[in-house]
Amino acid sequence: MTVLPTLQKQRHPLASGAAQRRRLAEIPLVLSFETALESAGLQPLRADGIDVLQVNIGRKCNQTCHHCHVDAGPDRTEMMPDDVVDRCLDVLAGSAIPTLDITGGAPELHPRFRDIVETAARLGRHVMDRCNLTITRLPNYRYLPAFLAEHRVEVVASLPYFQARQTDAQRGDGVFEDSVAALRELNALGYGVPGSGLVLNLVTNPVGAFLPPPQAAAERDWRRELERRHGIVFTNLYTITNMPISRFLEHLDEKGQTEAYLTRLVQAFNPAAAAGVMCRRTLSVGWDGTLYDCDFNQMLDLPLGDGLPRNIRDFDAAALAARTVALGPHCFGCTAGGGSSCGGETVGSRGSKV
Repeated sequence: MTVLPTLQKQRHPLASGAAQRRRLAEIPLVLSFETALESAGLQPLRADGIDVLQVNIGRKCNQTCHHCHVDAGPDRTEMMPDDVVDRCLDVLAGSAIPTLDITGGAPELHPRFRDIVETAARLGRHVMDRCNLTITRLPNYRYLPAFLAEHRVEVVASLPYFQARQTDAQRGDGVFEDSVAALRELNALGYGVPGSGLVLNLVTNPVGAFLPPPQAAAERDWRRELERRHGIVFTNLYTITNMPISRFLEHLDEKGQTEAYLTRLVQAFNPAAAAGVMCRRTLSVGWDGTLYDCDFNQMLDLPLGDGLPRNIRDFDAAALAARTVALGPHCFGCTAGGGSSCGGETVGSRGSKV
């Protein structure tokens, strides 16, 4: 597998969230995201509770994917310290938040991954693991499929495409073969098999500077092709719009497509998708405990608004559940077409446009 250096390793100008925000602010758009929300009667955008605590427990990953908005990779060293892990678990225990969404990097690389899963499951929470699949093929992590099944963890597995060429182009040589092997093992344990109760959701995002296809149609194609070619079954397919952040933003700049892509997202603004954005029901926790409205704001170092708790150590359920969401041009990525979130489309059609 080819491993590329991360932007941080390269000391690239876009390695910092602040630099990315400045770059996005330079793009001339016909309207701001706030203006688009106002036209839809949604400004200011406010949270409506906390259904999901999404915890990024580290930036380290065994892969370096071309479009990674986290800029994760083997050369990253950030890992959530024990006191922050403990506080996240305390927040779960002391609140009614029903879902823990564990992400990274490759979250399974964290030394306390097992402990986090076991504790959250013991608390009766629904646990999700955002898995790149290939991590389960490494010798020290061969325990993962059986462990995840034992604790009824929902596996959200990233896979760019149902063919090797497109997948390996985005993630590295040999990734597709390892991913297929991982999916077959998960299927053998019952994951994705109707009636098993073991949820296996696949996530795909476009390789290029365009919107993903309608999710329902893509899911039909993927279900047919993965079963026909490899005997693989799964629960749902999530299509996600590429966010103009980090390595994908670098890719857009390199191709001279940044303004065109942002313009495409603006033109595809869908008020129905805006009403269902994930930040309204999700709270994101960075590896150091910093709180954000969503995973994308986290990668842009875009903090919560003034007067709100800024760290999980200062968690205040009432204040955070009704917070005003911090916004930027990148937010058009979540509201274009059928909408985009960590759970795929947010509406069932391509909807209206401004």
